Amino acid sequence: MNVHLQQILDNPLAALAIVGNLVIIESLLSVDNAAVLATMVSDLPREQRHKALRYGIIGAYVFRGLCLLFASYLIQFWYLKPLGGLYLLYLAYSQFASKHGSQEENVDKEKSWFYRHTLGLIGPFWATVALIELMDLAFSIDNVFAVVAFTDNLILICGGVFIGILAMRLVAQAFVLLMGKYPFLETAAFIVIGILGLKLLLSLFEHYLPQHPFSHFLASETADVGLTILTVAVFAVPLLTSWLFGVPYRQGSR
Repeated sequence: MNVHLQQILDNPLAALAIVGNLVIIESLLSVDNAAVLATMVSDLPREQRHKALRYGIIGAYVFRGLCLLFASYLIQFWYLKPLGGLYLLYLAYSQFASKHGSQEENVDKEKSWFYRHTLGLIGPFWATVALIELMDLAFSIDNVFAVVAFTDNLILICGGVFIGILAMRLVAQAFVLLMGKYPFLETAAFIVIGILGLKLLLSLFEHYLPQHPFSHFLASETADVGLTILTVAVFAVPLLTSWLFGVPYRQGSR
């Protein structure tokens, strides 16, 4: 029997917990992705916006499928995990650094070298579509790194990427409304991204000191369960305190 399938059958609850975490992470990442894409098409004529976004969704499907091949290599070569961890930590840092500077994240296509050099060749619509596809590739890499941080089980990785595709098409709008009411969920999402980055970075310790007790702990089911509880708590605790005590503030609670 396939070793990855056997892992799932041996620990079905752990696998289910991982899938639950992937739903949360992929959905919240997809909200951020969808918001950026919506900004990029905002200057197009109304009849062209939906068409450009439709091409963007198709591109997301294609690139996430290609990134599955990348994920299969990511779990084979140990040094890609800490590099992925650094990348996820950078994403979390850049998010909080931009908020600390009180700067809203706006996508200015005119500042993009790629957009400026394709605009005269193929016109504003196709130049926008091409830029969207480039962003799709970057988003796909982000999502695959986040999925691999949870598990090295290729079946669950494929499931996580597939969840990301569905999230962009079906779940993102619901999460936009949820984050509109509970804006602190965006902060929670990037805290979790930082935790995932740290988990990947700690693979350096496992690689160089495989016999150390801490390495055994990192590879244990206890660590996986602890990570699941921690990531769920990052979302659940502020939601609970917001409902019970009004802190953090939700939209319309003041």
